[in-house]
Amino acid sequence: MATAGSTTGADFGGAPRQRKYNPNEFVHQNDEQLFESKPKTAIGEFYRDDDISLDTIEGYIAPILFTILSFITRMYQIGISDVVTWDEAHFGKFGSHYLKREFYFDVHPPLGKMLVGLSGYLCGYNGSFEFKSGEHYPEELNYTFMRVFNATFGALCVPIAYFTAKSLKLSTPATWLVTLMVLCENSYATISRFILLDSMLMFFTFLCFLGLAKFHERRHQSFSSGWWFWLTFTGVNIGCVTSVKWVGALTTALVGIYTIHDLWDKFGDLKMPLVTYIKHWIARIICLIVLPLTIYLACFKIHFSILVNSGPGDAQMSSLFQANLHGTDLTKGPIDVAIGSKITLKNMGYGGGLLHSHVQTYPEGSEQQQVTCYHHKDANNNWIIHSGRKTDAHESNDSELQFVKSGDVVRLIHDLTGRNLHSHSVPAPLTKDQNEVSCYGNLTVGDEKDNWIVEVVSDARYSDKLVHTLTSTLRLRHQVLGCYLRAANLNLPQWGYKQIEVTCDGSNNPRDHFTHWNVELHVNPRLPDGDSKAYKSPFLRDFVHLNVAMMTSNNALVPDPDKRDDLASRPWQWPLLNVGLRMCGWGKNIVKYYLLGNPIVVWSSTASMVIMAITVFVYVCRWQRHYVDMTPTETAHFIYSGVYPALGWVLHYFPFILMARVTYIHHYLPALYFAIMTCGFLFDFGTKKLPGWARYPAYLLAYAAVVGVFVLFSPISFGMHGKHDQYSYLNWLSTWNI
Repeated sequence: MATAGSTTGADFGGAPRQRKYNPNEFVHQNDEQLFESKPKTAIGEFYRDDDISLDTIEGYIAPILFTILSFITRMYQIGISDVVTWDEAHFGKFGSHYLKREFYFDVHPPLGKMLVGLSGYLCGYNGSFEFKSGEHYPEELNYTFMRVFNATFGALCVPIAYFTAKSLKLSTPATWLVTLMVLCENSYATISRFILLDSMLMFFTFLCFLGLAKFHERRHQSFSSGWWFWLTFTGVNIGCVTSVKWVGALTTALVGIYTIHDLWDKFGDLKMPLVTYIKHWIARIICLIVLPLTIYLACFKIHFSILVNSGPGDAQMSSLFQANLHGTDLTKGPIDVAIGSKITLKNMGYGGGLLHSHVQTYPEGSEQQQVTCYHHKDANNNWIIHSGRKTDAHESNDSELQFVKSGDVVRLIHDLTGRNLHSHSVPAPLTKDQNEVSCYGNLTVGDEKDNWIVEVVSDARYSDKLVHTLTSTLRLRHQVLGCYLRAANLNLPQWGYKQIEVTCDGSNNPRDHFTHWNVELHVNPRLPDGDSKAYKSPFLRDFVHLNVAMMTSNNALVPDPDKRDDLASRPWQWPLLNVGLRMCGWGKNIVKYYLLGNPIVVWSSTASMVIMAITVFVYVCRWQRHYVDMTPTETAHFIYSGVYPALGWVLHYFPFILMARVTYIHHYLPALYFAIMTCGFLFDFGTKKLPGWARYPAYLLAYAAVVGVFVLFSPISFGMHGKHDQYSYLNWLSTWNI
């Protein structure tokens, strides 16, 4: 790596030579020479450097061989277990909803689940199976095909890793090492065998990094066809990875940092015309922002277009959206709301739920009956409209109908418990600067704090200031306190069942959509049924509404202190391989699968992250002391092929430490890939100066260790039969429960 008169990382303990610092030495150096020149042609330098034919053969044979092995390891005995395993219970069920075209709700974007639905469609599945955990698949469901479809994404990750390592200009032996580590990573082989989203997430993550590496190879060929192709390729896969799971945004962050770095370098190029520099910005905005966002939007558009029937996820969406679903009962209710009507109230803020109450009380504050917002439809969402206390208005049992209009004073009686919707000068449980909302009293017991003034804000169809089902946007102002009923997507603790806090907000902000409500379900036998004509709901509003609801539900996935989750793990345990995960039951007659990484792969990749951090620190210190350890070309290679993969690991790992949500070991799998890539770079970097008699055996030993341990632990990936005791030899650590 080092030139004559310079030091390498192996010289730190000696007496390195130092030369006078020239501040212009590294200004505008062509750090792209490494990527402009043709890579070494020998097969890992096992052969002569001028043997081009052998290099060409390797370029074809190696990726084909690795791909064949990848499909074997991902699909061997893939259908041996006919039991719904782990999260197949979720994602298989979501695929069923696509086949039945029923609207559902999940915390993840739809692309991966649409692909699961596609796999079911291709094998002739009709969507009737419920995918209950631990149940046996019916004979008419070709679950093996669905698993093979899913495993294909995992299998293709191996050749992608090969081509990425090549694009990072790793030597051929190092490229083989990286590819073998991905091929023989037990957790990758295990997770790819089931109807899950993880193999799709890894597939698009790997493609994003491949696109980035390929684009960097052509960064000096600005606006050429290859340059445009790989920039667009990267943008497309950014859109896809974020459309499978939101953690794909971490990959996007890595691409964003590289882009800022690249544009900053170009900003310092005084020979580049300003117009050309602006074109670089425009190209990246279009390909890396507009294009991914378009793909993300298109996935939701397709999602809404397929799921046209009413389903279990209706309550997560706005009332107008639900009114457009086939089979909904919302449009059957009367149009005009009257005293005595039974209604449900939907909060119109993004991600808003239904006004809800239940017999449980607040553990502090007033200790009265809880009032929340809830995203699922049940009888606890029903309220009866009564006239306000101490008014001359007619009650609901009078013969004369009184329609509710803007300015009327009403009470809302919870249908199941008979208590009044109530507020008082008691701080809300979470939002202390707002008032608590509770249920209190009954038809006869109560006071004026049960009264609410109806304010019609707008109406999508009428202009008569009456309250109409679905179309009217209204606010409820407390008659005594003057505050407004509000639900702002803040989840209560476990005592509130993680439902949304409802408060009474004293700040009068008419534009606050979290104080806006509409009547969703309306029942009144004294009134005629309404017009069944569907009301249009704008796509962008539905898109934002669903994404906020996904975010709210995702934030609610926090560890429950009152329950023990044997499957959950902490982020610090993942790089150390401290725990594994049982993916199914552990009985004698069950084929058992255990999600655990290859110890050699995980531990060596974790060690590489520590070594990389130390190496960077040492080089930075030496650079500050004006030592020259690498040429500009070598420095560029170190940064783009070593530091950037390490940065990818940091971006994909550390956010989980900061998250409050419950975490599982499979969350580490994308980060592990970047650690593997870093490990391959460091192995290459550290062995290049070794003589052949030491370097080649080092690689062979590494290959043997990776493959040997994978074979040893293969039962956890391919399925363990019989009693689990016979696999006790795999419990290398006491924390593993194989």
